Amino acid sequence: MSNAILVVGGGFAGLTAAIEAAELGHDVYIVEKTPWLGGRVAQLNKYFPKLCPPSCGLEIQFQRIRKNPRIKFFTQAELIGLSGCKGDYTAKVRLAPRRTAAHNVDFSLLASALTGETDSEFDLGLSKRKALYKAMPFAFPDRYVLDARALSKSDMARVAGAKFIEPAEEVREIALNIGAIVVATGWKPYDVTRLTNLGAGSVKNCVSNMQLERLASPFGPTQGKIVRPSDNCAPMNVAFVQCAGSRDQNHLNYCSYICCMATLKQCLYLAEQNPNVGITVYYIDLRAPGRYVNVLEKVKARPNVSFVKGKVADAVQTEGDRVKLTVEDAVRGEKLTLIYDLVVLATGMQPSLAGEKSFLPLPLDEDGFVAGGEEAGIFAAGCARMPLDVTRTAQSGTAAALKAVQTVKGR
Repeated sequence: MSNAILVVGGGFAGLTAAIEAAELGHDVYIVEKTPWLGGRVAQLNKYFPKLCPPSCGLEIQFQRIRKNPRIKFFTQAELIGLSGCKGDYTAKVRLAPRRTAAHNVDFSLLASALTGETDSEFDLGLSKRKALYKAMPFAFPDRYVLDARALSKSDMARVAGAKFIEPAEEVREIALNIGAIVVATGWKPYDVTRLTNLGAGSVKNCVSNMQLERLASPFGPTQGKIVRPSDNCAPMNVAFVQCAGSRDQNHLNYCSYICCMATLKQCLYLAEQNPNVGITVYYIDLRAPGRYVNVLEKVKARPNVSFVKGKVADAVQTEGDRVKLTVEDAVRGEKLTLIYDLVVLATGMQPSLAGEKSFLPLPLDEDGFVAGGEEAGIFAAGCARMPLDVTRTAQSGTAAALKAVQTVKGR
Protein backbone atom coordinates (compact mmCIF):
# COMPACT_ATOMS: atom_id res chain seq x y z
CA MET A 1 0.00 0.00 0.00
CA SER A 2 1.13 3.55 -0.71
CA ASN A 3 0.45 6.84 1.07
CA ALA A 4 1.63 8.82 -1.97
CA ILE A 5 -0.81 10.78 -4.12
CA LEU A 6 -0.65 11.40 -7.86
CA VAL A 7 -1.96 14.71 -9.22
CA VAL A 8 -2.63 14.66 -12.96
CA GLY A 9 -2.44 18.26 -14.16
CA GLY A 10 -0.35 21.19 -12.98
CA GLY A 11 -2.84 24.02 -13.30
CA PHE A 12 -4.37 25.97 -10.41
CA ALA A 13 -6.50 23.07 -9.17
CA GLY A 14 -3.65 20.57 -9.41
CA LEU A 15 -1.15 22.84 -7.66
CA THR A 16 -3.62 23.53 -4.86
CA ALA A 17 -4.37 19.84 -4.38
CA ALA A 18 -0.68 18.90 -4.41
CA ILE A 19 0.31 21.54 -1.86
CA GLU A 20 -2.57 20.73 0.49
CA ALA A 21 -1.82 17.00 0.44
CA ALA A 22 1.93 17.51 0.88
CA GLU A 23 1.44 19.86 3.81
CA LEU A 24 -0.59 17.12 5.47
CA GLY A 25 2.48 14.88 5.29
CA HIS A 26 2.00 12.92 2.05
CA ASP A 27 4.39 12.45 -0.85
CA VAL A 28 2.87 13.96 -3.98
CA TYR A 29 3.73 13.57 -7.66
CA ILE A 30 2.49 16.15 -10.18
CA VAL A 31 2.31 15.06 -13.82
CA GLU A 32 1.89 17.98 -16.25
CA LYS A 33 1.84 17.58 -20.04
CA THR A 34 3.15 21.08 -20.89
CA PRO A 35 6.71 22.31 -20.16
CA TRP A 36 5.61 24.53 -17.24
CA LEU A 37 3.23 24.55 -14.32
CA GLY A 38 0.40 27.08 -14.08
CA GLY A 39 -2.19 25.89 -16.59
CA ARG A 40 -4.67 28.26 -18.21
CA VAL A 41 -4.35 30.84 -15.43
CA ALA A 42 -0.79 31.53 -16.61
CA GLN A 43 -2.19 32.65 -19.99
CA LEU A 44 -4.54 35.24 -18.52
CA ASN A 45 -3.89 38.96 -18.27
CA LYS A 46 -5.84 39.22 -15.00
CA TYR A 47 -8.17 36.96 -13.07
CA PHE A 48 -11.02 37.34 -10.60
CA PRO A 49 -11.83 38.18 -7.91
CA LYS A 50 -9.09 40.80 -7.40
CA LEU A 51 -8.24 41.27 -11.08
CA CYS A 52 -4.59 40.65 -10.35
CA PRO A 53 -2.04 39.23 -12.85
CA PRO A 54 -1.45 35.46 -12.85
CA SER A 55 1.99 35.83 -11.30
CA CYS A 56 0.26 37.14 -8.16
CA GLY A 57 -1.29 33.78 -7.27
CA LEU A 58 1.00 31.40 -9.12
CA GLU A 59 4.25 32.72 -7.63
CA ILE A 60 2.93 31.92 -4.15
CA GLN A 61 2.07 28.39 -5.25
CA PHE A 62 5.46 27.94 -6.90
CA GLN A 63 7.26 29.08 -3.74
CA ARG A 64 5.33 26.57 -1.64
CA ILE A 65 6.28 23.80 -4.07
CA ARG A 66 9.96 24.82 -4.02
CA LYS A 67 10.03 24.67 -0.23
CA ASN A 68 8.21 21.36 0.16
CA PRO A 69 10.45 18.31 -0.37
CA ARG A 70 7.41 16.04 -0.44
CA ILE A 71 6.32 17.40 -3.84
CA LYS A 72 7.95 16.10 -7.00
CA PHE A 73 6.74 17.33 -10.36
CA PHE A 74 7.25 16.10 -13.90
CA THR A 75 6.61 18.43 -16.83
CA GLN A 76 6.19 17.37 -20.46
CA ALA A 77 4.83 14.22 -18.87
CA GLU A 78 1.81 12.05 -19.61
CA LEU A 79 0.14 9.22 -17.79
CA ILE A 80 0.25 6.27 -20.21
CA GLY A 81 -0.77 3.40 -17.95
CA LEU A 82 -2.38 2.60 -14.63
CA SER A 83 -2.55 -0.77 -12.92
CA GLY A 84 -3.47 -1.98 -9.44
CA CYS A 85 -6.32 -0.85 -7.23
CA LYS A 86 -7.35 1.82 -4.74
CA GLY A 87 -4.52 2.26 -2.25
CA ASP A 88 -1.97 0.42 -4.39
CA TYR A 89 -1.72 1.81 -7.92
CA THR A 90 1.29 1.78 -10.23
CA ALA A 91 1.23 4.72 -12.64
CA LYS A 92 3.31 4.57 -15.80
CA VAL A 93 4.45 8.02 -16.93
CA ARG A 94 6.11 9.00 -20.21
CA LEU A 95 8.52 11.97 -20.08
CA ALA A 96 9.17 13.84 -23.31
CA PRO A 97 12.73 15.18 -23.71
CA ARG A 98 13.30 18.79 -22.73
CA ARG A 99 16.78 18.69 -24.35
CA THR A 100 18.22 21.35 -22.05
CA ALA A 101 20.23 21.11 -18.82
CA ALA A 102 18.46 20.19 -15.61
CA HIS A 103 19.34 23.56 -14.08
CA ASN A 104 18.45 27.10 -15.09
CA VAL A 105 20.58 28.34 -18.00
CA ASP A 106 19.93 31.63 -19.82
CA PHE A 107 19.67 30.64 -23.48
CA SER A 108 18.18 33.96 -24.62
CA LEU A 109 21.12 34.90 -26.88
CA LEU A 110 21.25 31.50 -28.55
CA ALA A 111 17.45 31.44 -28.93
CA SER A 112 17.41 34.85 -30.62
CA ALA A 113 20.05 33.69 -33.11
CA LEU A 114 17.94 30.75 -34.32
CA THR A 115 15.97 31.17 -37.54
CA GLY A 116 13.41 28.38 -37.23
CA GLU A 117 9.99 29.46 -35.94
CA THR A 118 6.60 27.93 -35.30
CA ASP A 119 3.26 29.12 -33.92
CA SER A 120 3.30 29.86 -30.20
CA GLU A 121 0.97 27.54 -28.32
CA PHE A 122 1.08 29.82 -25.29
CA ASP A 123 -0.04 32.84 -27.36
CA LEU A 124 -2.69 30.71 -29.07
CA GLY A 125 -1.22 31.23 -32.52
CA LEU A 126 -1.03 35.03 -32.28
CA SER A 127 2.78 35.01 -32.40
CA LYS A 128 5.72 32.86 -33.42
CA ARG A 129 8.27 31.27 -31.15
CA LYS A 130 11.79 29.98 -31.67
CA ALA A 131 12.76 26.33 -31.44
CA LEU A 132 14.54 27.15 -28.16
CA TYR A 133 12.03 28.94 -25.98
CA LYS A 134 10.54 29.77 -22.58
CA ALA A 135 6.88 30.71 -22.80
CA MET A 136 6.45 33.07 -19.85
CA PRO A 137 8.74 35.31 -17.78
CA PHE A 138 7.77 33.66 -14.47
CA ALA A 139 7.95 30.13 -15.90
CA PHE A 140 8.26 27.32 -13.40
CA PRO A 141 10.46 25.39 -13.78
CA ASP A 142 12.60 28.27 -14.99
CA ARG A 143 14.08 26.31 -17.88
CA TYR A 144 14.12 26.58 -21.65
CA VAL A 145 12.78 23.87 -23.95
CA LEU A 146 14.30 22.81 -27.26
CA ASP A 147 11.69 21.84 -29.85
CA ALA A 148 13.74 19.86 -32.35
CA ARG A 149 10.89 19.88 -34.89
CA ALA A 150 11.11 23.67 -35.25
CA LEU A 151 14.87 23.78 -35.93
CA SER A 152 16.03 24.93 -39.35
CA LYS A 153 19.10 23.33 -40.95
CA SER A 154 21.31 26.21 -39.82
CA ASP A 155 19.80 25.99 -36.33
CA MET A 156 20.81 22.33 -36.06
CA ALA A 157 24.45 23.29 -36.55
CA ARG A 158 24.16 26.06 -33.93
CA VAL A 159 22.72 23.85 -31.19
CA ALA A 160 24.83 20.77 -32.00
CA GLY A 161 27.85 22.05 -30.15
CA ALA A 162 26.08 24.27 -27.62
CA LYS A 163 26.85 23.70 -23.97
CA PHE A 164 23.99 22.47 -21.75
CA ILE A 165 21.89 21.34 -24.73
CA GLU A 166 21.25 17.69 -25.50
CA PRO A 167 19.59 17.44 -28.96
CA ALA A 168 19.69 13.63 -28.83
CA GLU A 169 17.90 13.26 -25.50
CA GLU A 170 15.31 10.48 -25.73
CA VAL A 171 11.85 9.84 -24.36
CA ARG A 172 11.89 7.92 -21.08
CA GLU A 173 9.36 6.24 -18.84
CA ILE A 174 9.03 5.99 -15.07
CA ALA A 175 6.74 4.09 -12.69
CA LEU A 176 5.17 5.68 -9.60
CA ASN A 177 3.56 3.78 -6.72
CA ILE A 178 0.59 5.75 -5.42
CA GLY A 179 -2.50 5.18 -3.30
CA ALA A 180 -4.91 7.79 -4.68
CA ILE A 181 -5.20 10.10 -7.66
CA VAL A 182 -6.42 13.67 -8.13
CA VAL A 183 -7.47 14.40 -11.71
CA ALA A 184 -6.95 18.11 -12.40
CA THR A 185 -6.66 18.01 -16.17
CA GLY A 186 -8.38 21.37 -16.59
CA TRP A 187 -10.01 22.76 -19.70
CA LYS A 188 -9.28 23.78 -23.26
CA PRO A 189 -10.84 26.61 -25.27
CA TYR A 190 -13.49 25.30 -27.61
CA ASP A 191 -12.12 24.92 -31.15
CA VAL A 192 -13.26 28.19 -32.74
CA THR A 193 -12.46 26.96 -36.25
CA ARG A 194 -15.63 24.89 -35.97
CA LEU A 195 -17.65 28.12 -35.69
CA THR A 196 -17.45 28.88 -39.40
CA ASN A 197 -20.61 31.02 -39.41
CA LEU A 198 -18.95 33.34 -36.87
CA GLY A 199 -15.87 33.90 -39.00
CA ALA A 200 -13.49 31.79 -36.94
CA GLY A 201 -10.50 30.80 -39.06
CA SER A 202 -11.55 32.87 -42.09
CA VAL A 203 -12.12 36.41 -40.84
CA LYS A 204 -8.85 38.10 -39.90
CA ASN A 205 -10.14 40.19 -37.02
CA CYS A 206 -12.29 37.63 -35.25
CA VAL A 207 -10.45 36.44 -32.13
CA SER A 208 -11.42 34.22 -29.21
CA ASN A 209 -11.76 35.50 -25.66
CA MET A 210 -8.57 33.64 -24.66
CA GLN A 211 -6.69 35.25 -27.55
CA LEU A 212 -7.83 38.65 -26.27
CA GLU A 213 -6.35 37.74 -22.87
CA ARG A 214 -3.00 37.20 -24.58
CA LEU A 215 -3.29 40.50 -26.46
CA ALA A 216 -4.04 42.31 -23.19
CA SER A 217 -1.16 40.70 -21.30
CA PRO A 218 2.03 42.79 -20.96
CA PHE A 219 3.89 39.56 -21.67
CA GLY A 220 1.77 38.76 -24.72
CA PRO A 221 2.47 39.11 -28.45
CA THR A 222 1.75 42.88 -28.46
CA GLN A 223 3.13 43.73 -24.99
CA GLY A 224 -0.36 44.39 -23.72
CA LYS A 225 -1.71 46.59 -26.51
CA ILE A 226 -5.08 45.32 -27.73
CA VAL A 227 -4.82 45.62 -31.49
CA ARG A 228 -6.30 44.02 -34.57
CA PRO A 229 -4.26 41.00 -35.72
CA SER A 230 -4.48 42.13 -39.36
CA ASP A 231 -2.71 45.49 -39.03
CA ASN A 232 -1.75 46.01 -35.35
CA CYS A 233 -4.06 49.04 -35.15
CA ALA A 234 -6.15 49.75 -32.07
CA PRO A 235 -9.84 49.02 -32.72
CA MET A 236 -12.33 51.86 -32.33
CA ASN A 237 -15.41 49.66 -32.08
CA VAL A 238 -15.51 46.12 -30.76
CA ALA A 239 -18.24 43.49 -30.56
CA PHE A 240 -18.38 40.57 -28.13
CA VAL A 241 -20.37 37.53 -29.22
CA GLN A 242 -21.49 35.66 -26.11
CA CYS A 243 -22.16 31.92 -26.03
CA ALA A 244 -20.09 31.43 -29.20
CA GLY A 245 -20.67 27.72 -29.72
CA SER A 246 -22.13 27.27 -26.23
CA ARG A 247 -25.67 26.19 -25.37
CA ASP A 248 -25.71 24.68 -28.85
CA GLN A 249 -26.31 20.98 -29.41
CA ASN A 250 -23.97 21.10 -32.41
CA HIS A 251 -21.06 22.38 -30.31
CA LEU A 252 -21.09 22.73 -26.49
CA ASN A 253 -24.47 21.83 -25.10
CA TYR A 254 -24.00 23.71 -21.80
CA CYS A 255 -23.29 27.13 -20.30
CA SER A 256 -19.68 27.56 -19.19
CA TYR A 257 -20.70 29.93 -16.38
CA ILE A 258 -17.58 32.13 -16.49
CA CYS A 259 -17.68 33.44 -20.10
CA CYS A 260 -19.91 36.40 -19.21
CA MET A 261 -17.53 37.44 -16.46
CA ALA A 262 -14.56 37.12 -18.82
CA THR A 263 -16.28 39.46 -21.29
CA LEU A 264 -17.03 42.04 -18.59
CA LYS A 265 -13.40 41.94 -17.53
CA GLN A 266 -12.27 42.37 -21.13
CA CYS A 267 -14.62 45.33 -21.61
CA LEU A 268 -12.67 47.00 -18.80
CA TYR A 269 -9.36 46.12 -20.51
CA LEU A 270 -10.50 47.89 -23.68
CA ALA A 271 -11.98 50.91 -21.89
CA GLU A 272 -8.83 51.40 -19.81
CA GLN A 273 -6.65 51.43 -22.93
CA ASN A 274 -8.98 53.67 -24.96
CA PRO A 275 -11.86 55.48 -23.19
CA ASN A 276 -13.35 56.32 -26.61
CA VAL A 277 -13.66 52.77 -27.89
CA GLY A 278 -17.22 51.65 -28.59
CA ILE A 279 -18.13 48.24 -27.19
CA THR A 280 -21.24 46.16 -27.89
CA VAL A 281 -21.99 42.89 -26.11
CA TYR A 282 -24.42 40.54 -27.86
CA TYR A 283 -25.83 38.04 -25.39
CA ILE A 284 -28.54 35.44 -24.83
CA ASP A 285 -28.43 35.71 -21.02
CA LEU A 286 -25.92 37.38 -18.70
CA ARG A 287 -24.56 35.54 -15.66
CA ALA A 288 -22.83 37.45 -12.88
CA PRO A 289 -23.15 35.23 -9.79
CA GLY A 290 -22.80 36.53 -6.25
CA ARG A 291 -20.44 39.43 -5.72
CA TYR A 292 -19.62 39.55 -9.43
CA VAL A 293 -22.86 41.45 -10.01
CA ASN A 294 -20.89 44.53 -8.93
CA VAL A 295 -18.64 44.10 -11.97
CA LEU A 296 -21.67 43.84 -14.24
CA GLU A 297 -23.10 47.07 -12.82
CA LYS A 298 -19.74 48.80 -13.20
CA VAL A 299 -19.48 47.86 -16.88
CA LYS A 300 -23.13 48.72 -17.60
CA ALA A 301 -22.53 52.19 -16.14
CA ARG A 302 -19.88 52.97 -18.73
CA PRO A 303 -21.34 55.18 -21.49
CA ASN A 304 -19.33 53.49 -24.26
CA VAL A 305 -20.55 49.94 -23.50
CA SER A 306 -23.94 48.71 -24.72
CA PHE A 307 -25.65 45.35 -24.25
CA VAL A 308 -27.92 43.87 -26.91
CA LYS A 309 -29.98 40.77 -26.14
CA GLY A 310 -29.78 38.85 -29.39
CA LYS A 311 -28.07 35.99 -31.18
CA VAL A 312 -25.41 36.64 -33.81
CA ALA A 313 -26.16 34.72 -37.01
CA ASP A 314 -22.96 35.23 -38.94
CA ALA A 315 -19.74 37.23 -39.31
CA VAL A 316 -18.04 38.03 -42.61
CA GLN A 317 -15.00 40.03 -43.59
CA THR A 318 -15.64 43.31 -45.34
CA GLU A 319 -13.67 46.30 -46.64
CA GLY A 320 -10.64 47.31 -44.57
CA ASP A 321 -10.53 43.91 -42.88
CA ARG A 322 -13.51 44.95 -40.80
CA VAL A 323 -16.11 42.46 -39.65
CA LYS A 324 -19.79 42.59 -40.60
CA LEU A 325 -22.16 40.98 -38.12
CA THR A 326 -25.72 39.92 -38.75
CA VAL A 327 -27.62 39.80 -35.47
CA GLU A 328 -31.19 39.64 -34.26
CA ASP A 329 -32.16 42.12 -31.55
CA ALA A 330 -34.55 39.96 -29.54
CA VAL A 331 -36.02 42.88 -27.57
CA ARG A 332 -36.84 45.11 -30.53
CA GLY A 333 -37.53 42.23 -32.89
CA GLU A 334 -35.14 43.67 -35.47
CA LYS A 335 -32.51 42.11 -37.70
CA LEU A 336 -29.32 44.21 -37.59
CA THR A 337 -26.29 44.36 -39.87
CA LEU A 338 -23.39 46.21 -38.24
CA ILE A 339 -19.66 46.59 -38.92
CA TYR A 340 -16.87 46.38 -36.33
CA ASP A 341 -13.09 46.73 -36.26
CA LEU A 342 -12.70 43.69 -34.01
CA VAL A 343 -15.00 40.86 -32.96
CA VAL A 344 -14.36 38.72 -29.88
CA LEU A 345 -15.93 35.26 -29.73
CA ALA A 346 -16.69 34.32 -26.13
CA THR A 347 -16.11 30.60 -26.49
CA GLY A 348 -16.84 28.12 -23.72
CA MET A 349 -14.67 25.91 -21.53
CA GLN A 350 -14.36 22.35 -22.81
CA PRO A 351 -12.85 19.73 -20.47
CA SER A 352 -9.37 18.68 -21.60
CA LEU A 353 -10.42 15.03 -21.41
CA ALA A 354 -13.17 15.51 -24.01
CA GLY A 355 -12.30 13.51 -27.12
CA GLU A 356 -8.94 12.43 -25.71
CA LYS A 357 -7.65 8.97 -24.91
CA SER A 358 -7.30 8.49 -21.17
CA PHE A 359 -5.64 5.72 -19.19
CA LEU A 360 -7.68 6.60 -16.12
CA PRO A 361 -10.64 4.34 -15.31
CA LEU A 362 -12.98 7.31 -15.18
CA PRO A 363 -16.59 7.67 -16.29
CA LEU A 364 -17.13 10.84 -18.31
CA ASP A 365 -20.47 12.48 -19.02
CA GLU A 366 -21.58 13.27 -22.56
CA ASP A 367 -19.65 16.56 -22.49
CA GLY A 368 -16.36 15.04 -21.29
CA PHE A 369 -16.50 16.09 -17.62
CA VAL A 370 -15.54 13.54 -14.96
CA ALA A 371 -18.71 11.94 -13.57
CA GLY A 372 -17.42 9.53 -10.92
CA GLY A 373 -14.40 7.44 -9.98
CA GLU A 374 -14.30 8.17 -6.25
CA GLU A 375 -14.97 4.54 -5.37
CA ALA A 376 -11.63 3.76 -7.04
CA GLY A 377 -9.74 6.44 -5.08
CA ILE A 378 -9.72 8.84 -8.04
CA PHE A 379 -11.03 12.36 -7.41
CA ALA A 380 -11.67 15.10 -9.96
CA ALA A 381 -10.85 18.74 -9.25
CA GLY A 382 -11.30 22.04 -11.02
CA CYS A 383 -12.59 22.22 -14.56
CA ALA A 384 -12.18 18.49 -15.04
CA ARG A 385 -15.45 18.33 -13.05
CA MET A 386 -17.30 21.39 -14.35
CA PRO A 387 -16.63 24.95 -15.59
CA LEU A 388 -15.32 27.01 -12.65
CA ASP A 389 -13.65 30.33 -11.93
CA VAL A 390 -10.24 30.44 -10.27
CA THR A 391 -11.57 30.80 -6.72
CA ARG A 392 -13.88 27.82 -6.98
CA THR A 393 -11.17 25.88 -8.82
CA ALA A 394 -8.85 26.29 -5.82
CA GLN A 395 -11.63 25.22 -3.46
CA SER A 396 -12.27 22.08 -5.48
CA GLY A 397 -8.52 21.31 -5.47
CA THR A 398 -8.51 21.45 -1.67
CA ALA A 399 -11.60 19.22 -1.48
CA ALA A 400 -10.09 16.63 -3.82
CA ALA A 401 -6.82 16.62 -1.84
CA LEU A 402 -8.66 15.95 1.42
CA LYS A 403 -10.58 13.07 -0.15
CA ALA A 404 -7.33 11.60 -1.51
CA VAL A 405 -5.68 11.93 1.92
CA GLN A 406 -8.62 10.22 3.61
CA THR A 407 -8.35 7.40 1.06
CA VAL A 408 -4.68 6.64 1.67
CA LYS A 409 -5.00 7.06 5.44
CA GLY A 410 -7.88 4.63 5.51
CA ARG A 411 -5.95 1.82 3.79
